[in-house]
Amino acid sequence: MSPRLASIAGIDVPGLAAAYGLADLTRSLLVGAAVLLLALVAVRVSARSGLPTMLLYLAIGFALGEDGLGLAFDDARLTQVLGYSALVFILAEGGLTTSWPGIRKSVAPAAMLSTVGVLVSVGAVAAAGHLLLDLSWPVALLVAAILSSTDAAAVFSVLRSVPLPRRLAGLLEAESGFNDAPVVILVTALSLRLTDADQLPWWALLLTAVLELAAGSAIGLAIGWLGGRVVRRLAGGASGLFAIGVLTVVVLAYAAAASVHASGFIAAYLAALVLGNMGLPHRPAVHGFAEALGTLAQIGLFVLLGLLASPSRLPAQIVPAVVIGLVLLVFARPLSVFVSLTPFRIGWRDQVFLSWAGLRGAVPVVLATVPLTVGAMGTQWIFDLVVVLVVVYTLVQAPTLAWVARRLGVVESVSQTSIEVETTPLEELNADLMSVSIGPESRLHGVEIFELRLPPGAAVTLVVRGSETLVPIPSTRMRRGDQMLIVTTADVRRQVEKRLIMVSRHGRLAGWVSDSTGPTGPGHGNSGTRGTVP
Repeated sequence: MSPRLASIAGIDVPGLAAAYGLADLTRSLLVGAAVLLLALVAVRVSARSGLPTMLLYLAIGFALGEDGLGLAFDDARLTQVLGYSALVFILAEGGLTTSWPGIRKSVAPAAMLSTVGVLVSVGAVAAAGHLLLDLSWPVALLVAAILSSTDAAAVFSVLRSVPLPRRLAGLLEAESGFNDAPVVILVTALSLRLTDADQLPWWALLLTAVLELAAGSAIGLAIGWLGGRVVRRLAGGASGLFAIGVLTVVVLAYAAAASVHASGFIAAYLAALVLGNMGLPHRPAVHGFAEALGTLAQIGLFVLLGLLASPSRLPAQIVPAVVIGLVLLVFARPLSVFVSLTPFRIGWRDQVFLSWAGLRGAVPVVLATVPLTVGAMGTQWIFDLVVVLVVVYTLVQAPTLAWVARRLGVVESVSQTSIEVETTPLEELNADLMSVSIGPESRLHGVEIFELRLPPGAAVTLVVRGSETLVPIPSTRMRRGDQMLIVTTADVRRQVEKRLIMVSRHGRLAGWVSDSTGPTGPGHGNSGTRGTVP
């Protein structure tokens, strides 16, 4: 690889640093901007084709790599460092946008799925690797551990597009936020066993993992709680500065935990979760900034992983990846879900969907660099296998999740997601803004505005019907496909959500029909939300 080509890519090679100047910076910025623009195009392609964006980002990395434009990059250590950095921002986005009331009932089953479920999955996949692929037990356990973590970025992306009930969305959110930490500890321990490093007995490893998780949790909760109060005082009036301060607190939680050999990932997620549920001001600005950083982290991470992977080596791993992927998809994941969630009396339909929704993405690929960085010999093929498996796994699962949810009947009638609006005036009025779409099966069709009987403090202020915009009156009759804009005080918002669900299911006589369904949206507090009533 020539120094000029390396400088364009921003890749460090011996003797290059001293020669790097403004001209090289210009070229690096040019290439970086071009990659980001390609990533934006990939988002549009993804929306039209149904292909997950992460695969398109990975394809950009392949195109730039040694089998494409010829950018040779093989620094697994740098990839791991940048990958961990990206995961911090991805977890920050997930924690900040997750509602504690929405996941509170899911914490215990999610914790079980992130610990006991991980161990069950590792055991099943390792046994298959040993018996079917003739892998040694240490290597089979390492491969299984790398593949055991669901991906936060993939899960949060799915939750934006599939209207799941709160019980499922909360469980998936909590699991993807919790399971990175124990899996990182497990993968590191198993990788070290393939080196000449001193080996600890299994009970010592287990005790170390428990202590690291407990210490990381305590640090994350403490820094999130204290940091939120400090940031509110220091940057309360400027939304942009406030958003930067909130993300800085999350990064501080990760760094503080990692510096004392505790779990930085669990600390970052819990700090973000605390911050996101403290009722802090400027929520849309914080969420928008976190989402932007999370998206940028995903783009950079997958492009980098595409550069590190060599497409010419990948075909050799197709058969092993398909074998392990099938075991993971049809046996290991369902078994881990059944063992972990049956004690909580979670129904079989929910368990089937959760088994199918265990998406893999950036996390396993980043973890596949750990054996390389600790000096485990002969493990390059593991990285290639994981890349192939993640690509195939994602192509099978992601496009079918919505269909599987509908077939199992686990699609909810109302699903709340954030919309980007400046809500400072609403915050001062202690008000929320809701946008609700009336779906094709909703019994809101034909109901007049006054028949909704929304609680005092809530009002339908606008109805969008195709290309027509209406300012409704009490006798305005709603139709399928309408979008309603509702302004409500924060105190009665939950009542509004519950009332809309009831009318959507039972029609104008909903007040006479018993329905205990509560609000299902993940967004809470002074922020705008959008829902869909099918």
